[in-house]
Amino acid sequence: MTDAAPRLAALAETLLGVPLPVRIRAWDGSEAGPPDGPGRGPGPVLVLHHRRALRRMLWKPGEVGLARAWVSGDLTVEGDLYDLLDRVSGLLWQRDPDPGAGLPAGRVRGALAAASGALGTVRDGAARAALRELIALAGPLPPPAPPGEEVPRRGGARHTRVRDRRAVSHHYDVGNDFYALVLGPSMVYSCAYWSPGGDLEGAQRDKLGLVCRKLALRPGDRLLDVGCGWGSMALHAAREYGVRVTGITLSREQAAFARKRIAEEGLTDRIEIRVQDYRDVTDGPYDAISSIGMAEHVGSARYREYAGDLYALLRPGGRLLNHQIARRPEPDAAREAAYRIDPFIDAYVFPDGELSPIAVTVGELERAGFEVRDVEALREHYALTLRAWVGRLEENWERAVRLTSPGRARVWLLYMAASALGFEQNRLGVNQVLAVRTPGDGSAGLARRTREWRE
Repeated sequence: MTDAAPRLAALAETLLGVPLPVRIRAWDGSEAGPPDGPGRGPGPVLVLHHRRALRRMLWKPGEVGLARAWVSGDLTVEGDLYDLLDRVSGLLWQRDPDPGAGLPAGRVRGALAAASGALGTVRDGAARAALRELIALAGPLPPPAPPGEEVPRRGGARHTRVRDRRAVSHHYDVGNDFYALVLGPSMVYSCAYWSPGGDLEGAQRDKLGLVCRKLALRPGDRLLDVGCGWGSMALHAAREYGVRVTGITLSREQAAFARKRIAEEGLTDRIEIRVQDYRDVTDGPYDAISSIGMAEHVGSARYREYAGDLYALLRPGGRLLNHQIARRPEPDAAREAAYRIDPFIDAYVFPDGELSPIAVTVGELERAGFEVRDVEALREHYALTLRAWVGRLEENWERAVRLTSPGRARVWLLYMAASALGFEQNRLGVNQVLAVRTPGDGSAGLARRTREWRE
């Protein structure tokens, strides 16, 4: 029989209430769904190489099941990945507070949750029949084991020192060569700052310069770089501004790479790299603190502590530049309280990572004692940065696979492409918050025209 794809398309339409927005090809070679999009030319094809892909999605519903099928290679995309993700974004990223109530259109989470053992909660007879047929089409139990790239089950409280160290290791200790392939010579793993016609390397250099100017760095200043990565910010600040830098990271691979770069540039007298938790830094006061792409790892329960620790480490009048990804707030207090970490990101990319709305971040910084003086949104810049990283990964795909694993390379490709769309569609943002430990006399030390860092 060669009818798996038409059957899948029909069942999906029954469950979701809308036709599939993409073409699918099943393991038996059959195809179904729209061949293209209006004005777009040939459209992408979602390829299920084995019925095992369907089992993964049914028996672990939602993003994790889809991720398992993708990471294992049971599910791939033929054609433009961005186009496919854009077409299915409404299915993937809408949340339904009551998934079994009636399977409303556009809520794939609810359909898959019902299919995975909650048939009794589905009141619509056609939906119940469709779910039974999907389960039969997927094949027998047991469900496949998760791919090796998935984070093992974790126990204990989030954001303890030990658990944070393990989470950081999972994400960053993938291999410095792999990151160099994706990030390019700058080795900066955060949003670049783009000019028209610019390239990735120049945009990252401009971002580091922007941070340094906002911090008003001067020769001899002490800078603490929290989450220093591979040392790029520390090197730029020491080389271009003559400051003394302490960089901290929980990744031993990052620290080793950064120390090697620092030695090669002859800056070991100005830069110290430590494998250290921010909660264990006690050698303040510092004149300035940069935290670029690190606060996403802190967690909402620890954020007040994070802000308070950084405040205590600054001298009066010292500045903090906090560069952090933000999510959109939920529409009401109940859903905000019920917010959970994105399951794909948590299982494969940033274990225990949490995003907060920008208003929450600003509020916590001010509660810790900071005066927030400037917030700059760089959302579109991060979309450009991620597309550049995806381009580098795709251009060097075979080498990326050799440096890590096919599954790990697929994780990074999916997460960066989906994140690029998230920034473009305003589901994600990124902001630079400039805050000051303002002295008691109120002299914050900034010019009245607060954008004096513009060149």
